[in-house]
Amino acid sequence: MKQSFWQAGHKPTLFSAFLYFDLSFMVWVLLGPLAVQIAGDLGLSPAQKGMMVATPVLTGALLRLVMGILVDQIQPKRAGMIGQIIVIAALAFAWLNDIHSYQQALTLGVFLGVAGASFAVALPLASRWYPPEHQGTALGIAGAGNSGTAMAALFAPGLALAFGWSNVFGLALIPLIITLVLYTILAKDAPNPPASKSLTEYFKVLQDKDAWWFMFFYSVTFGGFVGMASSLTIYFNDQYGLDPVHAGYFTAACVFAGSLVRPIGGNLADRIGGIRTLSTMYVIAAAFLLILSLGLKTQLTGLLVVICAMIALGMGNGAVFQLVPQRFRKEIGVMTGLIGMAGGIGGFYLASSLGYSKQLTGSYQVGLSIFAGLAIIALVGLTFVKQRWRTTWGSAAVTSAKI
Repeated sequence: MKQSFWQAGHKPTLFSAFLYFDLSFMVWVLLGPLAVQIAGDLGLSPAQKGMMVATPVLTGALLRLVMGILVDQIQPKRAGMIGQIIVIAALAFAWLNDIHSYQQALTLGVFLGVAGASFAVALPLASRWYPPEHQGTALGIAGAGNSGTAMAALFAPGLALAFGWSNVFGLALIPLIITLVLYTILAKDAPNPPASKSLTEYFKVLQDKDAWWFMFFYSVTFGGFVGMASSLTIYFNDQYGLDPVHAGYFTAACVFAGSLVRPIGGNLADRIGGIRTLSTMYVIAAAFLLILSLGLKTQLTGLLVVICAMIALGMGNGAVFQLVPQRFRKEIGVMTGLIGMAGGIGGFYLASSLGYSKQLTGSYQVGLSIFAGLAIIALVGLTFVKQRWRTTWGSAAVTSAKI
């Protein structure tokens, strides 16, 4: 990593963005690692399990647009504080009153979606402090908060076994409250933020075809990542008969791998260009998702293939957000919301389709194969636009960043 990166920006804010993102993602996917135990107590079908873990992903996706607008209106720090307080209140209510039905689990999932909307806060909070040549690295570090999903998978099933799954909601309040305090003290909004816009101006960006391309590209990379992160505990339990705790360990390994490489993907995109990096990641992700769809026989082989797919998706996430600030720097708040929303919708589709695939066909092959096909379509789309991008907003006369 270039020495000049550490001399730029505001390190306490970058750390705060990462920490806030990390803990928010931990609770966003919390129902996934607990799904096997919750489903056993509530008597859920495979499709209901899939929908339960997909609901926070969908609501988080939709709320990212709302949070992106809020970021531009009241600044990222204040928007993040509001989101954290809502999530803490929802978890406290679920802990004190318990979850007794499928409908109540879905309701909690809706409120946990607020944590998923943290994406639309953390990235602008970090991005606005850094110049174009360091955007990939800065957003990769902030976006490495994806690793919170691994913490949920690593600790939640074991804590549920020891204390009961409803008490995990109460235990999660401890790190969330600590994070809120640190965030309040350390985070600082960047000077000279973009001017606030009217609501109609926000939706003007959707008239730009590049906005739709970015939304689609991220729906595949991030959608694949979060959809798999939400579903892997169920997958390893169903596919290989692992108990919830060991399935959680397998899930944590996969998610850690995909999360920790996000800064590497951003940094690689800074060095060789976002388009080249993203294209490579689509090829790798599609290949390993197709291999996984074949129904691998051994636990170790399945684990290794999932890790490879998650690494490709995680690096792809970093590459997408190396490109976005170059194209939409003035609209980074609303674009983060829109693109994040699309990513969450992709995750909702994958998580829910895996549940339905299992229920209707007895395997996950159809769901995984279709998503691998989406990665190939994204690769074709990126090939279609790359020449125009490199000769217009990505040309050397416009930016010092490599596109």
